[in-house]
Amino acid sequence: MKPIHWTLAAVIAAVLLFVPPFLKNYGIYLFSYWLVFVIATMGLNLTIGYAGQKSLGHAAFFGIGAYTVAILLKAGISFWIGLPLAMLGCFVVGLGLGFPALRVQTIYLAFATLGFNTALWLVMRNEEWLTGGTFGINNIARPELFGLDLSSNLKFYYFILGITVIMCALLWKLLASPWGKAFTALRDNPIRAESLGVNIQAYTLLSFAIGAVYAGVAGALFAPLVEFIEPAPFTVGASIMMYLMVVVGGAGYFWGPLLGSAVGVILPEWLRFAQGWYLFVFGTAVVLLMLWLPDGLLSIPDKLRARRHAKEASAARAAAASKIGAQA
Repeated sequence: MKPIHWTLAAVIAAVLLFVPPFLKNYGIYLFSYWLVFVIATMGLNLTIGYAGQKSLGHAAFFGIGAYTVAILLKAGISFWIGLPLAMLGCFVVGLGLGFPALRVQTIYLAFATLGFNTALWLVMRNEEWLTGGTFGINNIARPELFGLDLSSNLKFYYFILGITVIMCALLWKLLASPWGKAFTALRDNPIRAESLGVNIQAYTLLSFAIGAVYAGVAGALFAPLVEFIEPAPFTVGASIMMYLMVVVGGAGYFWGPLLGSAVGVILPEWLRFAQGWYLFVFGTAVVLLMLWLPDGLLSIPDKLRARRHAKEASAARAAAASKIGAQA
């Protein structure tokens, strides 16, 4: 990791560890909400940023995780059983969703995942016997950890923070492994990757499945965080917002989801002083950002470095030309 990345990680860690105790309940809740979306978008970043697949169905997996845990908790089953079941369910469904990616690409794949999200959202809304429909599921209990009650906002925040760190570490190890190199090769040039022995079918499926697991974990944490779920947070619009978070932060950058989720979750709260105009201001800011930085916020150091190298190369060429002219 580059020194600037270590510095950024240290600053973020200090903020996440030491700021929340000084916040009111809503501030703590907002930080928790942010971390939930960090986990979800880490998985989406693997799918679109590292493996190069287009997905507009990530909120569906988010919903699968949330509803799995909520339904099991209401049935008296422990969160610690619901969480792995949510992960397993998302992994299996993610594998199934990955099959269209073997036949269609780019915008067609995006439409296929969008259709999946819409279909699943309709199930959440209409199957009241299972999901509660538009009435939702309420009074979702927060879990205990080794006998420690996590019902308070601050304790549950630190629990979510711990899960986030674990998921970050697992993704870091994955990307540093040969699997991570294969995902990147699949994104950059599938034909060349296949010629080098990468099983593009298997890695395409895995990119969806692993990304779905991250969304499932996020959903499993989201349900007890808000203590009430209904279909609205799992629409296609939510998937588009997650996609936007990844792109704004920087698709293919490890810390991109952290920054992009902050833009998508925390920035709108800071803009509420604009009252009814805050969504317009937020949307305009994002459009301008994408025009200026299409590769995301974390591409700024790379762009500055490239500009500096270009100036140095131009100066070197000018010096060489003047030297040749002097010799002539």
